Amino acid sequence: MKKAISYAKQNHDRFINDLFALMRIPSISALPSHSADMTRCAEAIRERLAKAGADHAEVMPTTGAPVVYASKTVDPKAKTVLIYGHYDVMPVEPLELWTTPPFEPEIREGKIWGRGADDDKGQGFMHIAAFEALVAGGELPCNVKFLFEGEEEIGSPALNAWCEEHKELLAADLILVSDTSMASLDCPTVTCGLRGLAYLDMTVTGPDRDLHSGLFGGAVANPIDVLARLIAGLHDDNGRVTIEGFYDDVVELTAEERAEIAKRPFDEEAYRSSLNVGALQGETGYTTPERTGVRPALDVNGIWGGHIGEGSKTVIPSQAHAKVSMRLVADQDHNKIAELFIKHIEREAPASVKVEVTPSHGGAPYMMSPSHPAYKAASKAIEDVLGKPALPFFSGGSIPVISKMSALLGAKALLLGFGLGSDNTHSPDENYPVENFEKGIETIIRFYCYYFGQ
Repeated sequence: MKKAISYAKQNHDRFINDLFALMRIPSISALPSHSADMTRCAEAIRERLAKAGADHAEVMPTTGAPVVYASKTVDPKAKTVLIYGHYDVMPVEPLELWTTPPFEPEIREGKIWGRGADDDKGQGFMHIAAFEALVAGGELPCNVKFLFEGEEEIGSPALNAWCEEHKELLAADLILVSDTSMASLDCPTVTCGLRGLAYLDMTVTGPDRDLHSGLFGGAVANPIDVLARLIAGLHDDNGRVTIEGFYDDVVELTAEERAEIAKRPFDEEAYRSSLNVGALQGETGYTTPERTGVRPALDVNGIWGGHIGEGSKTVIPSQAHAKVSMRLVADQDHNKIAELFIKHIEREAPASVKVEVTPSHGGAPYMMSPSHPAYKAASKAIEDVLGKPALPFFSGGSIPVISKMSALLGAKALLLGFGLGSDNTHSPDENYPVENFEKGIETIIRFYCYYFGQ
């Protein structure tokens, strides 16, 4: 471990330069005009992994952007870790809000600035650097595989099928990911949970055309009124979702786990004030961090119908529409929850309208217990580097690929992220503190040695 850490520190400047070379490639997966850049970036990562010490590294085709796969075997009988990351980045608009050009990375104010600095080139490169340092120091204690995809920012449409096809190639004992964040270096956290997602589209249809509200008002059901009542009925006065069976599979946290969540500093008043709302609300009996991380939730993401333009138009609209998302926790199944939602709406909808609910997309939740040996090893490594043990963090967001890969490979995923909320991921002026980059590399090195037994 000491040799690897020393090597990483000695090669810090080169690591930064190598990261900058990757960041200069505009690998924007959402824009077809950048398809050549996607291939160029994948090849650059392949080349870099080969130089770092991989026995095998190649760019492999998918139905979309290519993936980069690499491996290093130290002992066929040893445990194997699979590193997952992505090389695609978000679009950069609006350009006028960037202080410096997004694909011309630079260091200022102690931070790396540029698109992909955090998400996910900077965090992904930490693993390449840590791997190189362990190989160079002769201290790599396990077999290592790398999987870098190029479509994470657009939902990884090609990855599931590719992983199914190459399941044996990806076989591992642990999946290691740095595509998440922590509270701060002063309050380090490890993401232990991601909520799942069920997303649906709703359409309420009344008359077969818009009607004059003066001639027909009071005699014909208004789809907007019906939709509003249906949505209002999805929560009770205690903030609980009213869908029958919604909570049946929810795994309740133990008192010990809730106590661990409570250890993370959280200023509720500052949180409320930062959102400019008069008060917070949610499910009775749970704290705000619990409501946003370990409890399921239902929200309406969009609602529209009738005349929404300038001026007046007195109509009863033919249709009203809504988009609904439900964030799910272990062991809720997004397909089951979608079906329960549809059945609930069908029961509650009056005969005066027709209601169509269409599932859009979804993904399973993911959770790693803080009692898992990988979490404990990560916390020990973090304490060595940052001076404080990690606290568990349960993210309200969803990364469906994590739960799918974990289920496919039968391996838990450790979400060891070093990003910060201030890094402006997906926004202009994306950045990543140099200190986080440096300490992330050292933490990863220490984690390898603690978890894999050296």
